[in-house]
Amino acid sequence: MKKILTSVSVFAACALGAAEPASFSDAIAAGKVSINARLRYEGVEQTGLRDANALTLRTRLGYTTAAWNGWKFMVEAENITAAEGDSYSQAGLNPGGAGKAVVADPESTEINQVFASFSGGHTTVTFGRQRLVLDNARFVGDVGWRQNQQTFDGVVLQNKSMEKTTLTYAYLQRINRVFSDRHAQGNWDSDSHVLNASYTGFAAGTLTAYSYLLDFANAAANSTATTGVSFSGAQKVSDDFKVSYRAEFATQADYGKSALNYRANYFVAEAGLVHKQGGFALGHERLGSDNNIGFKTPLATLHAFNGWADMFLATPAAGLRDTYVKANATLPGAVSLLAFYHWYEADTNGANFGKEFNVQASRKFGKYVTATAKYADFSRDSLAYANVSKVWLQIEFIY
Repeated sequence: MKKILTSVSVFAACALGAAEPASFSDAIAAGKVSINARLRYEGVEQTGLRDANALTLRTRLGYTTAAWNGWKFMVEAENITAAEGDSYSQAGLNPGGAGKAVVADPESTEINQVFASFSGGHTTVTFGRQRLVLDNARFVGDVGWRQNQQTFDGVVLQNKSMEKTTLTYAYLQRINRVFSDRHAQGNWDSDSHVLNASYTGFAAGTLTAYSYLLDFANAAANSTATTGVSFSGAQKVSDDFKVSYRAEFATQADYGKSALNYRANYFVAEAGLVHKQGGFALGHERLGSDNNIGFKTPLATLHAFNGWADMFLATPAAGLRDTYVKANATLPGAVSLLAFYHWYEADTNGANFGKEFNVQASRKFGKYVTATAKYADFSRDSLAYANVSKVWLQIEFIY
């Protein structure tokens, strides 16, 4: 009876926001289970390959302790299962998928995250395998769209002691990529330093500066030094409308174990009009080129940029210019709609690569379930690329 009363008191104290658990065992008892299950169909039609039809289930199960003397501990396992593994190419891992289009969701079972974190004052330090998403994930992200999440082995330090300022430093010892441990490029051995500083004190928006020094022993061509600055925000222009804007510039050169010799620039500008029922924006993103080497973003959440058909996961040797229009709206029935149209061309010579249309509809059902339907169609203007269309039907449970 005494043990029951002790457990009840621990959970009640946490629920009421009272003091931390008195012991580590109490912190474990007061911890939180996390569950994520995502069932997805992805169909791909691509010039020169047989169609892919991937029905996969991603399941994650995690547990995070309550805080105890500033410490928290977390472990999370992840499994990806396919209804028919040879109905698509698992990035070359399955011989039965040869000749079919790639869906980069290989079957696997892994430890997705396992870390310890300590918070004291305005500083938090996290040790171990963990998610890391900085800014809009253009340079460092978790590749959340793929079934197998990208995580990082290392140390992340975050400090908020200065008003409206967040300072982040990370040392990355290994990159756990979306292709799983079974793939030759599923993990990158890393000796990388990540620095990011963000200030939200300006009325007009957020100013961010960063330097990413990435060095990979088994992916040397992706070893890069990138330094940049961004500014983003929104301003109210009426009771119903805001003007949104974002600008960013970065410069990049070879670094560490890279045998390349280049220096290329990155630039993006976007402006839009926002209403509570939706909005639209016009943007232009430029990834430059030097010595026939395109600007690289090896740790980005790439699917979120340059079209959902994933034609430009690696920047072309001639660089890339992506001019795009995007629109979003809240439809009747609480359906969220998002659409893009892209025009792609080379940065160095202006050659046309192609055009792409993207559309997505999603709806939440209660607190834990979200259903999504999504479509991408890339139409080539250059024979260097394939015509590609992709469709996704997905339902996800998050607890």
